Amino acid sequence: MAKVLILNGPNLSRLGSREPEVYGSASYTDLVNACTSKAQDLGLSADVRQTNDEAELISWIHEAIDSKIDVILNPAAFTHYSYALRDACAMLSAADCKLIEVHISNPHSREEFRHNSVISAVATGVIAGFGIDSYLLALTQLAS
Repeated sequence: MAKVLILNGPNLSRLGSREPEVYGSASYTDLVNACTSKAQDLGLSADVRQTNDEAELISWIHEAIDSKIDVILNPAAFTHYSYALRDACAMLSAADCKLIEVHISNPHSREEFRHNSVISAVATGVIAGFGIDSYLLALTQLAS
């Protein structure tokens, strides 16, 4: 069974209580359960993680590179400015790993500072604006 790392950046542990009008009412636990269930249905094994620490997120990307594991990444606020995370993500492609950048909301329909992603250029693909279904769509793509 192929393993997928589903990595989440800052504040995603607050799903369900943080701006539900933007991020929906599903909790982080709901997200984890939906991802692990969908992955299992697709014959994948999902390891879902969340951190508020940029260094930890980069270490997890390095782990994926070393283990040749595809990644679904919601970089959250790191999307817009973390060149260190972008550089780590760029190494995934060189390791023949796929990277799908996901966002619960559509960053392009929000504040202007959210319109830029330093991650997108090194991602295999980007899925945004479908709530937690963005993750499920990404899993479906990795399974195909």
